[in-house]
Amino acid sequence: MSQTPSENAGGNATAQQRGHETLSRGRTRIRAGLVAVIFVIAAALVFVLWWVNHGHSAGGTVGGPGAMGRGRMGAGVPSPVAVRAARSGNINIYLEGLGAVTPLATVTVRPQVSGQLMEVKFKEGQMVNKGDQLALIDPRPFEVALLQAQGQFAQAQAQLQAAELDLARYNTLSQQDSIAVQQVDAERALVAQYQGLVEVDQAAIASARLNLTYCHVSAPVAGRVGLRQVDAGNYVTPGDSNGLVVLTQVKPITVVFTLPEDNFQQVSSRLHSGATIPVDAYDRSQTHKIASGTLGYIDNEIDATTGTFKLKALFPNEDEALFPNQFVNIRMLVDVDRGAIVIPTSAVERGQPGTFVYVVKTDNTVTARPVTLGPSEGELVAVTDGLEAGERVVTDGADRLKEGAKVMLQQRPAGGWAPGNRGGAKQ
Repeated sequence: MSQTPSENAGGNATAQQRGHETLSRGRTRIRAGLVAVIFVIAAALVFVLWWVNHGHSAGGTVGGPGAMGRGRMGAGVPSPVAVRAARSGNINIYLEGLGAVTPLATVTVRPQVSGQLMEVKFKEGQMVNKGDQLALIDPRPFEVALLQAQGQFAQAQAQLQAAELDLARYNTLSQQDSIAVQQVDAERALVAQYQGLVEVDQAAIASARLNLTYCHVSAPVAGRVGLRQVDAGNYVTPGDSNGLVVLTQVKPITVVFTLPEDNFQQVSSRLHSGATIPVDAYDRSQTHKIASGTLGYIDNEIDATTGTFKLKALFPNEDEALFPNQFVNIRMLVDVDRGAIVIPTSAVERGQPGTFVYVVKTDNTVTARPVTLGPSEGELVAVTDGLEAGERVVTDGADRLKEGAKVMLQQRPAGGWAPGNRGGAKQ
């Protein structure tokens, strides 16, 4: 049977009303479910907070061993800690700086006469002693010059002898009034003239011999030669800028380094007192000691632009571990703090009030004690105020402590520790 338009419209309206009712009931169920979930979460949070605040105070029966690591330990549960007793010992005070290795002498070996380079007598990188032959310049022109000077000297000497004989005769004749006094004086002046020529020719001989010596180029100092700057067969002159080779003295060797000007008085007074100040050179990572030496000199001024002053340390360098222009880290022992109160650095805590340590009292409870720190050396640090020798400080487990907390002492590892026996120190 077919439906009229009015009946179709009525049916559609009824269907839409039923759909709206179904959607409304679904939304109501969702809201109820969300409210239930939020209530469960809130209840769980309340239970957890109650657990944390009241579980430990109830004798530690709630939470088990895993709860020990959360937050500070409660007063009823002793916290396991490692302790060390403060001791009286020595702390080495070091100053650290960055330096560059500088040869004790750097010499550019240049020819002192002009001529053809006949022979190079060194190997590049070779160690040489003072006076060793390095090169040979053609000596033949200088040998000829020496012979010429010697001939001129012989001629002048013969002329001098003849003039001296004539002067002796003239003196005899003058005593007999046979010749005029003026003639005697002229002959005496001629003798003096020839004496001067003899001296000039003697100097010419010495100069020729010196030039002949310069043909044999020798090392002015002991050290290591670098790369040769000219090959055999070239014509060399004293004006050559590069010279023949560069020679560096590496045994001993020096290191020039800088320190802040605040340390000047401390270092200067120590050096002027006549004390020997040890200096160690370390590699870039400051883990490997390259060489040991002593402080030699302090520069005569402070650099106003950087606020630092320069120092020079001397190293024997017998093993040639230090190389010219090498950068090294310097650690210099300037003083020793004797009889200081020493504790491990791991015992030091830092907070808003400053530095402090946890001191273990006789009843195995802890108290936070403010301390003033001095110089440190490796794993040790000096305490200048706030602690006495023999007092026990917490070195491990302090992150779980609070004022008055009860602690349980752990067994000390074998070996213990002793102040002033390891590490590098700095102020």
